[in-house]
Amino acid sequence: MRTSKLRRCLLTALVFAVASLAVACGDDDGDNGDAGAGVETTGSATTGGAAAAEFETITAGTLTVCTDAPYEPFEFEDESGEFTGFDMELLRAMTTNWGLELSVTVVPFDGIWLLPTAGDCDLVASAMTITPERAENALFSDPYFDADQSLLVRAEDAETFATLADLEGGTIGVQTGTTGEAYATENAPEGAEIVSFDEAAAIFPALESGDVDAILQDFPVNAFRSTQDELFVVTERFPTGEQYGFATSPENTALIDAVNAQLAQARDDGTYDQIFAEWFGTT
Repeated sequence: MRTSKLRRCLLTALVFAVASLAVACGDDDGDNGDAGAGVETTGSATTGGAAAAEFETITAGTLTVCTDAPYEPFEFEDESGEFTGFDMELLRAMTTNWGLELSVTVVPFDGIWLLPTAGDCDLVASAMTITPERAENALFSDPYFDADQSLLVRAEDAETFATLADLEGGTIGVQTGTTGEAYATENAPEGAEIVSFDEAAAIFPALESGDVDAILQDFPVNAFRSTQDELFVVTERFPTGEQYGFATSPENTALIDAVNAQLAQARDDGTYDQIFAEWFGTT
């Protein structure tokens, strides 16, 4: 469900350092004209204006998005069953401008970037880090969020597992197919056991129950959870220079051009800052 403004503001100190959001999504490519101009809702959409780029969708009048949810605060269902979170609200602003409906398909994260090519969805929006390996089989948008990796532990174990090195002989929970899993594999101390979970939702209960001693995953996700549940605390952050991007099939340049134009417009007209402040308490 949506968080209160107070709790969102508690996350400010934790995410401010990673939110240097003057990233490549602020490029001046594409149109920054009136939102929604020239929209078509019968299987294609345009960004509007002289630089409009048409794109087809797999379902007429709808942008179908693949995501791995819940993954708060980026994508999850609220109490009414509607998908929300930073990624979802950013996309909802885009589809509104295009005159399209937003349809969300929940799938496992491992290999999610391959699904647009398979025809399962138009776009992937899943707090997904842009990597060279993924880019071999997917076309990414301009980056829209900066992120690092981090270590989340039970508050009672904060001194015991203050650093990754302290987990020698311990267990580290990660999500399958993520950059967190890759970081843990490369940097975990000798004797540490890495336990992979297919679904992100299963990781936090495993930490609470003691099935794992720590979680290594994206900093904004761990940081958000630490503000929502006093049982958990972030003890270490690992600067990795990661950036999130939306992704589609390598051939669908028209859709990515349209997404990039919308990202640029959202930054120019304040929409991006408004959505960011809603979930992280600061711009």
